[in-house]
Amino acid sequence: MASHFSSGVGVSLVELPKSNNFTSKLPPDPAFETPEISHKAPRESLGPRMVKGALFTFVRPEPTDAPELLGVSPKALKDLGLKPGEDQTTQFKALVAGNEIWWDEEKGGVYPWAQCYGGWQFGSWAGQLGDGRAISLFECTNPHTNMRYELQLKGAGRTPYSRFADGKAVLRSSIREYVVSEALSALGIPTTRALSLTSVPNAKVLRERLEPGAIVARFAESWLRIGTFDLLRVRGDRKLIKKLATYVAEDVFGGWESLPAIVSVREHQSPTEMDNPPRGISRDEVQDHQDVQENRFARLYREISRRNAKTVAAWQAYGFMNGVLNTDNTSIYGLSLDYGPFAFMDNFDPQYTPNHDDHMLRYAYRNQPSIIWWNLVRLGESLGELIGAGNRVDEESFVKDGVSEDFEPEIVKRAENIIDRTGEEFRAVFLNEYKRLMCQRLGLKTQVESDFQNLFSEMLDTLEALELDFNHFFRRLSGLSLSKLETEESRKATASIFFHNEGFGGIGYTDDTARARIAQWLDGWRARVLEDWGAENDEERQKAMKSVNPNFVPRGWILDEVIERVERKGDREILERIMQMSLNPFNEEWGLDKEEEQRFCGDVPKYKRAMLCSCSS
Repeated sequence: MASHFSSGVGVSLVELPKSNNFTSKLPPDPAFETPEISHKAPRESLGPRMVKGALFTFVRPEPTDAPELLGVSPKALKDLGLKPGEDQTTQFKALVAGNEIWWDEEKGGVYPWAQCYGGWQFGSWAGQLGDGRAISLFECTNPHTNMRYELQLKGAGRTPYSRFADGKAVLRSSIREYVVSEALSALGIPTTRALSLTSVPNAKVLRERLEPGAIVARFAESWLRIGTFDLLRVRGDRKLIKKLATYVAEDVFGGWESLPAIVSVREHQSPTEMDNPPRGISRDEVQDHQDVQENRFARLYREISRRNAKTVAAWQAYGFMNGVLNTDNTSIYGLSLDYGPFAFMDNFDPQYTPNHDDHMLRYAYRNQPSIIWWNLVRLGESLGELIGAGNRVDEESFVKDGVSEDFEPEIVKRAENIIDRTGEEFRAVFLNEYKRLMCQRLGLKTQVESDFQNLFSEMLDTLEALELDFNHFFRRLSGLSLSKLETEESRKATASIFFHNEGFGGIGYTDDTARARIAQWLDGWRARVLEDWGAENDEERQKAMKSVNPNFVPRGWILDEVIERVERKGDREILERIMQMSLNPFNEEWGLDKEEEQRFCGDVPKYKRAMLCSCSS
């Protein structure tokens, strides 16, 4: 892992620049308005309870008895700007265990906080939720990259938002989040990150059974969710919606000028030219564009939608399922967020959901894009008044008094128009990103219109029909030489590399017909690769494909084994090996336990495919 630190850049925890933009610019819990008030209050007096007119509560982590640092992601350490070896210091271990905060009564500093938000869960309004077991410690800026992150602890104790729960996290779910956060990052999928995993051996946490506890130190550019806006809308807090939206644009995205440009057919035409609209644009559409009056909040809405479109496209391209895509688990920044019953696809099945509580398959693989858009429509409703106001959004009467009766129809029409247009943009961005990623995974340099049906759809139909492994298919395809696919006979012979150890699955196929179906697809794929690369560059094509098609992903059965070995057998070394494989997923080998590497990258055991998981953590 030393390669991650080849630049030698890094500072100590003390030297790492820290800030509290979130708590200094947004309203705190009125019952504990300052760190001093919160710090002097007995911790149990902070809640759980309803919190209104605020976006957070100052709250410190609960002290942790006899914590043990189980693992640290070296890539996360570097990305935060910390120097190699800093994770071995007493101060670092105390911080990530919740036993040290960056504030004291004399010197001040940054006091920890927990966010307030709500959410739509499984399509129903769930009311106030919030950080029930997550406590943010501070924001920190990498001095080398100038990237700012918010560092928080998950499992650090009760907050005002814990409701009936204990504020703790169990070891098994903490291991899962620790590993998958870094695995998705290594695949290039936008995600929150995991810095460390700490065992809390003396904290026994009751879920389905009594389990050992743990704390994950994790970080993100922002922990704001669609559910943050949801709660404010339900409570009718229009002023705070505008304040939060402004904060997101200015402090999370780096300024209004960073958002997408205004879309208008009038951009390059004079008023007289609009009497004769460009080809393909009707006069009604011109009027629609005039009615839109896309203001800065509409552009913010589009930016959030575009980010989430790209992220869900990456999930679909890499066969990842979140499992619980409620609005409180949908990131404003477009990050993969809050890992509960997640999974990577084994045998390709578009109906698969890893969540054993999702009986209606609401969050199944095939539904993820439409569910993310459903969540974004809820955000559009929360921002509706702001985006619908158009160029009158800053008028004193609107700001002070809200929507007048005569202005309401215009606001509603414009907001609906903008949400509809953003939906079209969401679909376009999603499809473009999905096609780009799938072309990369299939080794194509160019996009041809027929690829979607002839290559993408036919490949997925074949994988589903024959019950073949999704990610293994891409990796094994990456190493195929085109010279071995020149005849139908050779393609049929090659087809078996995609089969499981026990063969193929599905109903109605013989060995010959299964091979014939794969061979037919390989014939079309080979022709497209030759178009893009030529026969003389086949080794380069194989190398390019292996750089985007992982040899290793942390599947459910692997994580279950890791949990078993750590929790019941005291095996600490397995965590480091799994993290190294997760951070370098495209390697052929890792120089670790060769037999274990081959097993983890090999065929998924037949009775451990498409595993289900609970939401409890």
